[in-house]
Amino acid sequence: MNKALLIKGLQRISIFILCCFVGPFIVHQAFKNEGHPFYYPVLIVGLGILALAFYYGFLGIKTLVAALLGERKNRNL
Repeated sequence: MNKALLIKGLQRISIFILCCFVGPFIVHQAFKNEGHPFYYPVLIVGLGILALAFYYGFLGIKTLVAALLGERKNRNL
């Protein structure tokens, strides 16, 4: 088990969890205020945070698996 990679993976998962709570909240606030002039910028920021949540989620899981199981070795069979 690679401890440094494990810590990096846990940091990415914590960013993922933070984005999972903040992103939908911002999107919901944008949809509540559709008549406001900042509707589109707030919606775009919320959707961007949701995209970051997906990115950090996949990246964090990939890093955790690599830390726990080791790096994949490419073998030419």
